[in-house]
Amino acid sequence: MTRLSVNINKIATLRNARGMNLPNLVQVAKDCEAFGAEGITVHPRPDQRHIRYTDVPEVKAIVTTEYNIEGNPIPAFVELVLKNKPDQVTLVPDDEDQLTSNHGWDTIKHATFLKEVISEFKNAGIRTSLFVDPDPKMVEGAKAVGSDRIELYTYDYAHHFEADREAAILPFRNAADEAHKIGIGINAGHDLNLFNLKYFQDNIPGLLEVSIGHALISDALYFGLQTTIQMYLRQLK
Repeated sequence: MTRLSVNINKIATLRNARGMNLPNLVQVAKDCEAFGAEGITVHPRPDQRHIRYTDVPEVKAIVTTEYNIEGNPIPAFVELVLKNKPDQVTLVPDDEDQLTSNHGWDTIKHATFLKEVISEFKNAGIRTSLFVDPDPKMVEGAKAVGSDRIELYTYDYAHHFEADREAAILPFRNAADEAHKIGIGINAGHDLNLFNLKYFQDNIPGLLEVSIGHALISDALYFGLQTTIQMYLRQLK
Protein backbone atom coordinates (compact mmCIF):
# COMPACT_ATOMS: atom_id res chain seq x y z
CA MET A 1 0.00 0.00 0.00
CA THR A 2 1.04 3.59 -0.62
CA ARG A 3 2.02 5.55 2.49
CA LEU A 4 0.73 9.09 3.04
CA SER A 5 3.38 11.48 4.34
CA VAL A 6 1.98 14.88 5.31
CA ASN A 7 4.18 17.85 4.48
CA ILE A 8 3.73 20.39 7.29
CA ASN A 9 5.51 23.33 5.64
CA LYS A 10 2.28 25.30 5.27
CA ILE A 11 1.63 25.00 8.99
CA ALA A 12 5.04 26.59 9.58
CA THR A 13 4.24 29.34 7.06
CA LEU A 14 1.09 30.23 8.99
CA ARG A 15 2.95 30.19 12.30
CA ASN A 16 5.74 32.39 10.99
CA ALA A 17 3.28 35.02 9.76
CA ARG A 18 2.79 36.23 13.34
CA GLY A 19 6.18 35.39 14.81
CA MET A 20 4.68 33.29 17.59
CA ASN A 21 3.98 29.58 18.02
CA LEU A 22 0.42 29.44 16.75
CA PRO A 23 -0.30 27.00 15.25
CA ASN A 24 2.08 24.79 17.18
CA LEU A 25 4.04 22.90 14.52
CA VAL A 26 5.05 20.02 16.78
CA GLN A 27 1.49 19.50 18.00
CA VAL A 28 0.18 19.50 14.43
CA ALA A 29 2.74 16.85 13.48
CA LYS A 30 1.59 14.74 16.45
CA ASP A 31 -2.03 15.22 15.44
CA CYS A 32 -1.38 14.27 11.80
CA GLU A 33 0.01 10.94 12.97
CA ALA A 34 -2.84 10.45 15.45
CA PHE A 35 -5.30 11.07 12.60
CA GLY A 36 -3.69 8.38 10.44
CA ALA A 37 -0.78 9.96 8.56
CA GLU A 38 1.95 7.39 7.93
CA GLY A 39 4.78 9.90 7.74
CA ILE A 40 5.74 13.53 8.31
CA THR A 41 7.66 15.57 5.75
CA VAL A 42 9.50 18.85 6.27
CA HIS A 43 11.28 20.88 3.61
CA PRO A 44 13.57 23.51 5.14
CA ARG A 45 14.85 26.08 2.65
CA PRO A 46 17.89 28.33 3.09
CA ASP A 47 15.71 31.40 3.84
CA GLN A 48 13.72 29.38 6.42
CA ARG A 49 10.52 31.08 5.33
CA HIS A 50 8.46 28.13 6.55
CA ILE A 51 10.24 25.20 8.22
CA ARG A 52 13.18 26.50 10.24
CA TYR A 53 16.31 24.49 10.82
CA THR A 54 15.49 24.58 14.55
CA ASP A 55 12.13 22.88 13.82
CA VAL A 56 13.81 19.78 12.42
CA PRO A 57 15.05 18.23 15.70
CA GLU A 58 11.84 19.19 17.51
CA VAL A 59 9.70 17.36 14.96
CA LYS A 60 12.17 14.47 14.88
CA ALA A 61 11.69 14.01 18.64
CA ILE A 62 7.97 13.27 18.32
CA VAL A 63 7.58 11.43 14.99
CA THR A 64 6.61 7.79 15.51
CA THR A 65 5.92 6.83 11.88
CA GLU A 66 8.46 7.94 9.24
CA TYR A 67 10.34 11.20 9.10
CA ASN A 68 11.25 12.60 5.68
CA ILE A 69 13.45 15.69 5.29
CA GLU A 70 13.48 17.29 1.83
CA GLY A 71 15.83 19.89 0.47
CA ASN A 72 18.73 20.97 -1.68
CA PRO A 73 21.90 19.31 -0.34
CA ILE A 74 23.87 22.46 0.35
CA PRO A 75 26.42 21.99 3.18
CA ALA A 76 24.11 23.35 5.89
CA PHE A 77 21.32 20.99 4.81
CA VAL A 78 23.63 17.99 4.70
CA GLU A 79 24.84 18.79 8.21
CA LEU A 80 21.23 19.18 9.42
CA VAL A 81 20.20 15.81 8.02
CA LEU A 82 23.22 13.96 9.38
CA LYS A 83 22.61 15.40 12.86
CA ASN A 84 18.93 14.42 12.87
CA LYS A 85 19.04 11.13 10.92
CA PRO A 86 15.53 10.92 9.47
CA ASP A 87 14.15 7.71 8.00
CA GLN A 88 14.46 9.28 4.56
CA VAL A 89 16.12 12.27 2.93
CA THR A 90 14.68 13.51 -0.35
CA LEU A 91 17.11 15.58 -2.39
CA VAL A 92 15.50 18.41 -4.37
CA PRO A 93 17.37 20.80 -6.74
CA ASP A 94 15.81 23.99 -5.37
CA ASP A 95 17.33 27.35 -6.15
CA GLU A 96 17.90 29.59 -3.14
CA ASP A 97 15.02 31.98 -3.86
CA GLN A 98 12.64 29.44 -5.40
CA LEU A 99 8.97 29.77 -4.46
CA THR A 100 8.35 26.02 -4.71
CA SER A 101 10.00 23.01 -6.30
CA ASN A 102 9.61 23.18 -10.09
CA HIS A 103 11.96 20.61 -11.63
CA GLY A 104 13.75 17.40 -10.89
CA TRP A 105 17.44 16.54 -10.89
CA ASP A 106 19.43 15.99 -14.03
CA THR A 107 20.86 12.81 -12.57
CA ILE A 108 23.33 12.44 -15.41
CA LYS A 109 24.75 15.97 -15.41
CA HIS A 110 25.06 16.01 -11.61
CA ALA A 111 26.03 12.35 -11.21
CA THR A 112 29.35 12.92 -9.45
CA PHE A 113 27.89 15.35 -6.92
CA LEU A 114 24.83 13.20 -6.23
CA LYS A 115 26.87 10.04 -5.80
CA GLU A 116 29.05 11.72 -3.17
CA VAL A 117 26.12 13.16 -1.22
CA ILE A 118 24.05 9.98 -1.38
CA SER A 119 27.01 7.91 -0.21
CA GLU A 120 27.36 10.17 2.83
CA PHE A 121 23.70 9.75 3.78
CA LYS A 122 23.66 6.01 3.17
CA ASN A 123 26.75 5.55 5.31
CA ALA A 124 24.72 7.18 8.09
CA GLY A 125 21.89 4.68 7.57
CA ILE A 126 19.48 7.15 5.94
CA ARG A 127 17.31 6.06 3.03
CA THR A 128 17.73 8.36 0.03
CA SER A 129 15.30 9.56 -2.62
CA LEU A 130 15.91 11.83 -5.61
CA PHE A 131 13.30 14.26 -6.92
CA VAL A 132 13.12 13.62 -10.68
CA ASP A 133 11.01 14.45 -13.70
CA PRO A 134 9.19 11.49 -15.31
CA ASP A 135 12.03 10.66 -17.69
CA PRO A 136 13.35 7.07 -17.83
CA LYS A 137 16.89 8.38 -18.37
CA MET A 138 16.71 10.39 -15.15
CA VAL A 139 15.39 7.30 -13.36
CA GLU A 140 18.33 5.29 -14.68
CA GLY A 141 20.66 8.04 -13.51
CA ALA A 142 19.16 7.95 -10.03
CA LYS A 143 19.84 4.24 -9.78
CA ALA A 144 23.39 4.73 -11.10
CA VAL A 145 24.28 7.23 -8.35
CA GLY A 146 23.04 4.89 -5.63
CA SER A 147 19.68 6.36 -4.64
CA ASP A 148 17.24 4.00 -2.95
CA ARG A 149 14.19 5.71 -4.42
CA ILE A 150 12.99 8.40 -6.76
CA GLU A 151 10.25 10.92 -6.06
CA LEU A 152 8.38 11.65 -9.26
CA TYR A 153 7.67 15.37 -9.66
CA THR A 154 3.95 15.30 -10.45
CA TYR A 155 3.21 18.93 -11.39
CA ASP A 156 2.70 18.12 -15.09
CA TYR A 157 0.37 15.25 -14.23
CA ALA A 158 -1.74 17.43 -11.94
CA HIS A 159 -1.71 20.38 -14.35
CA HIS A 160 -2.97 18.32 -17.31
CA PHE A 161 -5.17 15.85 -15.41
CA GLU A 162 -8.54 17.46 -16.09
CA ALA A 163 -7.87 18.00 -19.79
CA ASP A 164 -6.62 14.47 -20.57
CA ARG A 165 -5.81 12.17 -17.70
CA GLU A 166 -4.58 9.34 -19.91
CA ALA A 167 -2.06 11.58 -21.65
CA ALA A 168 -1.09 13.13 -18.32
CA ILE A 169 -0.25 9.79 -16.70
CA LEU A 170 1.65 8.27 -19.64
CA PRO A 171 5.13 9.74 -18.93
CA PHE A 172 4.79 8.66 -15.31
CA ARG A 173 3.87 5.11 -16.30
CA ASN A 174 6.95 4.99 -18.52
CA ALA A 175 9.18 6.29 -15.73
CA ALA A 176 7.66 3.82 -13.27
CA ASP A 177 8.17 0.94 -15.70
CA GLU A 178 11.85 1.84 -15.88
CA ALA A 179 12.05 2.09 -12.09
CA HIS A 180 10.57 -1.39 -11.70
CA LYS A 181 12.90 -2.78 -14.34
CA ILE A 182 16.07 -1.54 -12.66
CA GLY A 183 14.89 -1.99 -9.07
CA ILE A 184 14.51 1.46 -7.56
CA GLY A 185 11.60 2.46 -5.30
CA ILE A 186 8.97 5.01 -6.33
CA ASN A 187 7.63 7.96 -4.33
CA ALA A 188 5.68 10.88 -5.77
CA GLY A 189 4.67 14.40 -4.88
CA HIS A 190 3.67 17.90 -5.95
CA ASP A 191 0.11 19.13 -6.54
CA LEU A 192 -1.45 15.74 -5.87
CA ASN A 193 -4.91 16.22 -4.41
CA LEU A 194 -8.26 14.55 -3.69
CA PHE A 195 -9.25 14.70 -7.36
CA ASN A 196 -6.16 13.25 -9.04
CA LEU A 197 -4.54 11.07 -6.37
CA LYS A 198 -6.49 7.83 -6.81
CA TYR A 199 -6.01 7.75 -10.59
CA PHE A 200 -2.29 8.30 -10.14
CA GLN A 201 -1.95 5.49 -7.64
CA ASP A 202 -4.09 3.14 -9.70
CA ASN A 203 -1.80 3.65 -12.69
CA ILE A 204 1.56 3.52 -10.91
CA PRO A 205 1.89 0.00 -9.47
CA GLY A 206 4.23 -0.27 -6.53
CA LEU A 207 3.95 3.39 -5.54
CA LEU A 208 5.50 3.42 -2.07
CA GLU A 209 4.79 6.91 -0.76
CA VAL A 210 3.18 10.22 -1.62
CA SER A 211 4.14 13.44 0.12
CA ILE A 212 1.30 15.96 0.17
CA GLY A 213 1.18 19.34 1.87
CA HIS A 214 -0.33 22.34 0.13
CA ALA A 215 -3.52 20.67 -1.13
CA LEU A 216 -4.06 18.69 2.06
CA ILE A 217 -3.68 21.69 4.36
CA SER A 218 -5.92 23.76 2.05
CA ASP A 219 -8.61 21.06 2.19
CA ALA A 220 -8.29 20.98 5.97
CA LEU A 221 -9.53 24.59 6.11
CA TYR A 222 -12.90 23.28 4.93
CA PHE A 223 -13.06 19.71 6.24
CA GLY A 224 -10.82 19.82 9.31
CA LEU A 225 -7.45 18.13 9.59
CA GLN A 226 -8.61 14.75 10.88
CA THR A 227 -11.34 14.34 8.26
CA THR A 228 -9.02 15.53 5.48
CA ILE A 229 -6.28 13.03 6.32
CA GLN A 230 -8.86 10.26 6.36
CA MET A 231 -10.16 11.41 2.96
CA TYR A 232 -6.67 11.22 1.48
CA LEU A 233 -6.07 7.82 3.03
CA ARG A 234 -9.27 6.53 1.44
CA GLN A 235 -8.01 7.62 -1.97
CA LEU A 236 -4.93 5.46 -1.41
CA LYS A 237 -6.61 2.42 0.13
